[in-house]
Amino acid sequence: MRKVKRQDSTVLTDDELSSLDAHWRAANYLSAGQIYLMANPLLREALRPEHIKPRLLGHWGTSPGLNLVHTHLNRVIKARGRDAVCIWGPGHGGPSVLANSWLEGSYTETYPDVTRDEAGMERLFRQFSFPGGVPSHVAPETPGSIHEGGELGYALTHAYGAALDHPGLLVACVIGDGEAETGPLAASWHSNKLLDPVHDGAVLPILHLNGYKIANPTVLARLPESELDELLRGYGHEPIHVAGDEPKAVHRAMAAALDRALDRIDSAQRAAREDGATERPRWPVIVLRTPKGWTGPAEVDGEPVEGTWRSHQVPLAGVRENPEHLRQLEAWLRSYRPEELFDENGRPREQVLACTPQGDLRLGSTPYANGGLLVRELPMPELERFAVPVDKPGATMHEPTRVLGGFVQQIMEATQERRDFRVVGPDETESNRLGAVYGATGKAWQAEILPSDEHLSRHGRVMEILSEHLCQGWLEGYLLTGRHGLFSCYEAFVHIVDSMVNQHIKWLRTSRQLSWRAPIASLNYLLTSHVWRQDHNGFSHQDPGFVDHVLNKSPEVVRVYLPPDANTLLSVADHALRSRDYVNVIVAGKQPCFDWLSMDEARVHCARGAGIWEWAGTENGGREPDVVLACAGDVPTQEVLAAAGLLRRHLPDLVVRVVNVVDIARLMPREEHPHGMSDFEFDGLFTRDKPVIFAYHGYPWLIHRLAYRREGHHHLHVRGYKERGTTTTPFDMVVSNDMDRYRLVMDVVDRVPGLAVRAAAVRQEMADARTRHHDWIRAHGVDMPEVAEWTWAG
Repeated sequence: MRKVKRQDSTVLTDDELSSLDAHWRAANYLSAGQIYLMANPLLREALRPEHIKPRLLGHWGTSPGLNLVHTHLNRVIKARGRDAVCIWGPGHGGPSVLANSWLEGSYTETYPDVTRDEAGMERLFRQFSFPGGVPSHVAPETPGSIHEGGELGYALTHAYGAALDHPGLLVACVIGDGEAETGPLAASWHSNKLLDPVHDGAVLPILHLNGYKIANPTVLARLPESELDELLRGYGHEPIHVAGDEPKAVHRAMAAALDRALDRIDSAQRAAREDGATERPRWPVIVLRTPKGWTGPAEVDGEPVEGTWRSHQVPLAGVRENPEHLRQLEAWLRSYRPEELFDENGRPREQVLACTPQGDLRLGSTPYANGGLLVRELPMPELERFAVPVDKPGATMHEPTRVLGGFVQQIMEATQERRDFRVVGPDETESNRLGAVYGATGKAWQAEILPSDEHLSRHGRVMEILSEHLCQGWLEGYLLTGRHGLFSCYEAFVHIVDSMVNQHIKWLRTSRQLSWRAPIASLNYLLTSHVWRQDHNGFSHQDPGFVDHVLNKSPEVVRVYLPPDANTLLSVADHALRSRDYVNVIVAGKQPCFDWLSMDEARVHCARGAGIWEWAGTENGGREPDVVLACAGDVPTQEVLAAAGLLRRHLPDLVVRVVNVVDIARLMPREEHPHGMSDFEFDGLFTRDKPVIFAYHGYPWLIHRLAYRREGHHHLHVRGYKERGTTTTPFDMVVSNDMDRYRLVMDVVDRVPGLAVRAAAVRQEMADARTRHHDWIRAHGVDMPEVAEWTWAG
């Protein structure tokens, strides 16, 4: 951590003001140039239609405000020697962030072919929103970025995640007033109640109010300043207001606001770190009001543009076809006086760069925005210390996530000093049986603590808030800046972050294609309190579809695991927490579950991803199986093994193979997923022509979708969740969805040639058992003894 230099608030000198204004004008010129030009970047000749891109894409309206923020962050970073990163919430202001990265030189260092001269400027312009170029949003390709911004709502939670456990880091976060209307952003203001001023960095929100979204005014911009001020103070912030449209006055006000904000941050951190203050600081927030599309065309075709929603994207849309639009564009670009900003070779002049920091203090070069440069290997404990003993399959039971809790506690203890591992979840750490972690750390909390509270800590590293959006955003920001973590959530409600994980997967996929982006720790989900054991909460808590959502995404990034017992959960978690650049989804129960595999067996089975459990089947003597019973998930595994036991008793001559699948992607063809099986492997495991009865944790059609190209797919019959749920008994959940042991035996009888007649009595007995179950639970309120007391007797 750098020692931050003290800086008293100062009045800008004329030279400083001129330098800031020159930098801002240069950034505005480069931003507009990226939207419009593909040639003639310095306007050395009059603009002609062929200099203009055939498709005009991008967002101008927010860019001048972002350029102002970037320019002034440069000044305070350089003056104070402060490590900083900026989250650009209006991510569609991509031309602004690219322009500033090019000005400071970090873009050329990352992409040497985009030189900091006229030729490089032309490449910068041409590549923007152009085939084979770069996106219009701030993206993984953008140096200094950890936030895509295409989907609005997550900037502030990402900022807080980036600040956690980085005590010397300033995280500026520009929040667009459109983004400020989203639910996740509104909740994110509460993150300051969990920010530790001793061990964490500082977040400086900059609420940029330019008044409009695409075609409508924004709510916060239309509030009276006094009402907005009260709102932000209610969130626990000290607002600092900057407003205007006269550049010199705004520069002076913005410089003073940033100095005041950083002085306040330094004071709060000093009080907590040196004086032992425990009162929650009132952190600053800057409210910046500038016109939308500032410095752009004031009017186009008789309609006002600057300061209105019409400047949101491309203010002059018909430049190639409309000579008047072309004339206006040239006048607009020349208004920045590019000849004053760039020398005869197209390089930024000294005055433009006077406020720019050097080296990795530049926002485009900070290692905190390339977290793989900072990430360290987690100190992982030996699994044997936490493994449950398994002398024979199914003889004992444990709560898998409680066993995992001890493992995670040890990781917390091992990272106590370095502080680079956190657990996040929406109020469910204890409920999900991970409470052992509180033996190593408490729950982060900076608000009031009452004597009746448990595990709250000013310096805790478990993050809980009843917003899956915030948990996801904190963890993404944390991982992207070089740390590790685990997100524990009820299975049904992780869907709340479907769109967020989609964005993160896209980020990782793109990052993998950029050699300069170092791999970061994987985003790890533990989904528990799952569909089959939400019998007490009922239908509203029953949804296993997150796996379907994730497996629709980039196969090189996503991994899904369904460990059937405690030891396989330990093995999978150990693998996931060591991995890089993945999104790992682990689905495991928290209720007592049979122990099937020893630790050594679990390691081998999980590494294989799918395999035959010979001890559970009846393949003695080398005969081919008559039927394959397959399973994925803890409850499906139990039901398949119970069905295998029934078949062994009632149809002893039937040759049964039991296959358990831990890594669900193994079912896919190898050419579709790195973990997929070849057809040779798949046929060897499931056969080409024998019935396969597959009990699956989630929606059954996912298995069909993954395996539809296999030769034996027409022999595959999948049982899973069919949206039949209520508050009922555990076994009634599987009966209601036709995944119970009796139904599986009936499926075998129905699908193995010759059994329909020979085993008709067996089928009838199974159907009768389902009827007895129906009557029993309605009379007694609990499952039948033969189910509740069942154990594996193989």
